[in-house]
Amino acid sequence: MALVLAGQPLGAARLAEAGVGEVASLDDLARLPFTWKSDLRDTYPFGLFAVPREQVLRVHASSGSHGKPTVVGYTRADLDAWAELMARCLTMGGVRPGMVIHNAVGYGLFTGGLGFHAGGERIGATVVPMSGGFSARQAMLLADLGGQVLVATPSYALVIAQALREAGVEPELEVGMFGGEPFSEAMRGQIELELDLRAVAIYGLSEMCGPGVAGECPQRAGLHVQEDHFLTEVVDPESGARLPDGAEGELVFTTLAKEALPLIRYRTGDIGAVDSAPCACGRTTARITRLVGRRDDMLIVRGVNLFPSHVEHLLLGVDEVAPHYRLIVERDGAMDELSVECEPASAGVDREALTARLEHLLREHTGIRIAVAVVEPGALPRSEGKAVRVVDRRSG
Repeated sequence: MALVLAGQPLGAARLAEAGVGEVASLDDLARLPFTWKSDLRDTYPFGLFAVPREQVLRVHASSGSHGKPTVVGYTRADLDAWAELMARCLTMGGVRPGMVIHNAVGYGLFTGGLGFHAGGERIGATVVPMSGGFSARQAMLLADLGGQVLVATPSYALVIAQALREAGVEPELEVGMFGGEPFSEAMRGQIELELDLRAVAIYGLSEMCGPGVAGECPQRAGLHVQEDHFLTEVVDPESGARLPDGAEGELVFTTLAKEALPLIRYRTGDIGAVDSAPCACGRTTARITRLVGRRDDMLIVRGVNLFPSHVEHLLLGVDEVAPHYRLIVERDGAMDELSVECEPASAGVDREALTARLEHLLREHTGIRIAVAVVEPGALPRSEGKAVRVVDRRSG
């Protein structure tokens, strides 16, 4: 809070407007005003930095898919803290010094690649900075360089698995660290089956640091939040009221140590739940126990709220369905219509029978009719980063 008051005009003005003098306990947190992603866009590019630009050693940015990208900055201390947070998450997930990390997360303005890279080096692992793309080359170097840890988005991990099959390569992977997009337990199981590794989730967002905000332990019973760096709340997405432990709502974080971009009660847009009870692993930090997707990814179809992750869970619970799908949203008059395109697990699957089975399954579990098209194997586009799961064809 002191950094905001001293160096961030927008944040300081909001605190003054709210009449907040000091925060004596965590209970006082609810009195503080929220910070929104739109604040970063409105002050683009450096307006929320709390230190002189000359003290910022690096910037990262979002993709800018909704307009101007959100730019974040790091001082030397911020970069050092981020590397430590990533090292903790990697270690907690089962990565050991000396292991070979095949880093297939994109390098550049996206935070993922460099975040995992710094964390791997911090614990003394050997990092192969592959980045995304060139899937055949990924397969070759996984085998030739002895990759033991695969770092990727969940969807791209499956693309790499396909490249390995096509190359006839069987790497000796042990651990997979996956983030950048939510993935269901069904998707985790598919990744583990195809790559013969233990899949571990990691969570983050560029506004906090990038990946490294929270990670799974061997229990995989939620993602442990790094509470010495981030205060965590869950609020009602509409009213902003704080919700009790275990309730599903929007995740909100307050940074405790960031210098370049301190943020108070930042509305992430991510929908999840938090459990403050101690974990069976012995850690006592709060855990994100459900992460269902982003608030702006939620579809409202004929009055029913539906996250793509719910559809994924249903689809991948059927053995005959491959882990490649997309949801198509179209508008027929005043009504939104949702359909699903997916691939069969093999060319020998009866696609007509599978279509009927999936339409029945989706109707039973969502309460709405969702048309299904089971397309030819390999027909859907593959992603080298975050998969495009929803195609919005509504014109207005």
